[in-house]
Amino acid sequence: MPSLPQPKQTRWRTARLAALLTALLAASLLMSACTKGSTDIVVSGSTTVEPIAEVAGEDYSKIHPEVSVLVSGLGSSAGIEAVGDTKTADIGTSSRELKGNELKLGLKVIPIAHDGIAVVVNPSNPVKNLKMDDLRAIFAGRITNWKQVGGADEPITLVNRDESSGTRDAFTQFVMGDTPFELNAVVLPGTGQVREVIRRTKGAVGYISEGFVKGGEVRALSIDGIAPSAANISSEKYPLSRSLYFLARKDLSPAAQGYIDYVLSDAIQEGAVRDAGYLPIKLKSEGQK
Repeated sequence: MPSLPQPKQTRWRTARLAALLTALLAASLLMSACTKGSTDIVVSGSTTVEPIAEVAGEDYSKIHPEVSVLVSGLGSSAGIEAVGDTKTADIGTSSRELKGNELKLGLKVIPIAHDGIAVVVNPSNPVKNLKMDDLRAIFAGRITNWKQVGGADEPITLVNRDESSGTRDAFTQFVMGDTPFELNAVVLPGTGQVREVIRRTKGAVGYISEGFVKGGEVRALSIDGIAPSAANISSEKYPLSRSLYFLARKDLSPAAQGYIDYVLSDAIQEGAVRDAGYLPIKLKSEGQK
């Protein structure tokens, strides 16, 4: 049976705890820097961006041994808060655009990769394609059995992301609009957890970054007959295409700026970005020339 979503108070406490953990990590790094004479860069936010940031951080520290890069995946909203509000991170990472009061934080928004949100099911599910209207109806709880969309007579188990997730925000923008999510869903904090639940649950459906659809553990559906392929994502033909972002304050340190420049270099764009299943940020602009 799917578990009910967390109460708002619990989600608020979770977000605050994430911010506190980031603050403690930053303080620990600052103390370490004072004793060891090193420079530390704190990168916090999206679990979708985390694989790129981690690999780039490890490689950057090999090139610049005096610099340490600490990367944590606490969700896009937590990352934006950490860099723009509490200032406990040097760089925030996000899988969505800034919104509302976040636009007033004065942050630099730096696209670092292209990605698509894949709607994923268990590999045993015979459904290959969903109409956008049907996808919306499924996550709104109006379609509750796979036979209603041409599949087997199998109840649909909804798997959703928590409210701090940038992927959830992007899915809301692309798919749900003003239509509310069905509350009777499994609500999870990270991409890996979503993939694992769908891998183990025959009738489950959820959404994750296309970069995490690997190894046959889950299968991505086409939407309106358009598959989340590299070509369709880079051209934005696939309807759930998006960019991934770094966010920084204007007082960015030279070391942090150097790290960002490294992430945008061919070494990472053609390496870690592609290895994670994403597309280089330059791909679209080059195609438009």
